[in-house]
Amino acid sequence: MTAPTAFRADIPFVNDLGVEFLAADAGRATIALQLHARHLNSWNVAHGGVIMTLLDVAMAVAGRSLDPGAGGGVTVEMKTSFVQPGFAGSRLTASGHAFHRSSTMAFCEGEVRDETGRLIARSMGTFKYIRQRPSDQPADGQ
Repeated sequence: MTAPTAFRADIPFVNDLGVEFLAADAGRATIALQLHARHLNSWNVAHGGVIMTLLDVAMAVAGRSLDPGAGGGVTVEMKTSFVQPGFAGSRLTASGHAFHRSSTMAFCEGEVRDETGRLIARSMGTFKYIRQRPSDQPADGQ
């Protein structure tokens, strides 16, 4: 992910996907991804997990932009409607909007569009912001 300092998190999975950070301010965020073969499913269109990751990240960043000192966050709930396929070779842009924020939660909506403006997917999500990062230890303590 480009501009990790603006994003304020280094997420290896998101970095491996090649997500590009574009903007985050006042409850809104925008990220992008150029679709390559590794992002596709067996139908040769964008994998649903890739689309949901874009939505998840865009919405979480939008929520965090309302309170930069809030620390990290986790997704509590997310619902996605896949509208149209994202085709191989296209550039997808995900935008997130935090429409309500409490001291520990953000309620957000997001969408993914291709470079022609076609709506690919819409989503709503709830995010919990935590001041301290969970332990780096595996759940079984090993």
